Amino acid sequence: MSMYGVMFAAHPNLAAAELLRVCVPGGKIALANWIPGGFIGQMLKTVGAHVSPPPGSISPILWGVEETVRERLGQGTTDIKCTPRKVVFEYPFSPAETVNFFIQYYGPTLRAYAACSPEKQIALRQDLENLWSAHNQATNGTTYVESEYLEVIATRA
Repeated sequence: MSMYGVMFAAHPNLAAAELLRVCVPGGKIALANWIPGGFIGQMLKTVGAHVSPPPGSISPILWGVEETVRERLGQGTTDIKCTPRKVVFEYPFSPAETVNFFIQYYGPTLRAYAACSPEKQIALRQDLENLWSAHNQATNGTTYVESEYLEVIATRA
């Protein structure tokens, strides 16, 4: 089982092969993967606009595309169910403070921010604040943002 983890492996085909290797026949592989068009997918794209990914890297949000999941796991499974789901990010503080939280604690954002010059940090922070503010559904000074992910349940052949 992986919730938003294996999707960040540097070599997705090797990660898929390892998932299949360690799962017993008839066992289940359960994944939650951010989708490209969802909020976190947009956030990762925003970060990527400020910090280039390593050469040859493969986008982690491709794990949130059903066809890609089927290509990576299909031959080792007897069944794959992919279901779009939503998760809510609800914080008792403003979108700007939420961005601070993500810069401090969310690995992809933390690493990207640290890799930026002070000037680029300002621009990245502003773009993230704009994104969180544009998607914020709360009207009371807090943050409430919905994001979509792909739930994957695969049965090992």
